[in-house]
Amino acid sequence: MTENWQDTGVRRLTPQRTAILDELQRERCHLNAGEVYERVRLRFPRISLGTVYRNLQVLVDQGRIRRLETDGRQMRFDATLDEHQHIRCVSCGRLDDVGFGLKPELMDRVEAESGYDVRGCAVMFEGLCPECRK
Repeated sequence: MTENWQDTGVRRLTPQRTAILDELQRERCHLNAGEVYERVRLRFPRISLGTVYRNLQVLVDQGRIRRLETDGRQMRFDATLDEHQHIRCVSCGRLDDVGFGLKPELMDRVEAESGYDVRGCAVMFEGLCPECRK
C-alpha cells in the first residue's frame, strides 16, 4: 500500500519538490513560479506549471521556502530562511538578498514605542540592478 499524504497529513519531499527547492537554493536572485517551472522542466519535461505552483505552496506551508510579494508584481520565492532583507530593481523587477538583518536595537525601539510584540520585519530596498544600470 502506498502512502497518501492527503490521508496521513504528511507531505513528503517528492523528487519534483526537491528539484524546485534545488533551483531556489541555487539562485541568488529570487525566482517567480514561471522561472522555477522553466528550470525544473529541464529535469522533469512532463511537469506542468500548475504542479509547480502547487508544490511551491506546499514548500511554503512546510516552512522550507518563503513567498515574497512585492508591489503587486509576480510572487517570488526565497529558500534562504535566516533573517535578511531584500532589494528590488525598479526597472526589471529582479529581487536579490541584502546579506544582513536589522539591528536588534531597532526592533526593541519599535516594541517600546508601539506596544507591539514584534515577531519579524520585512524591509524592501529599491534601486537599479547592475544590469539595468548599464
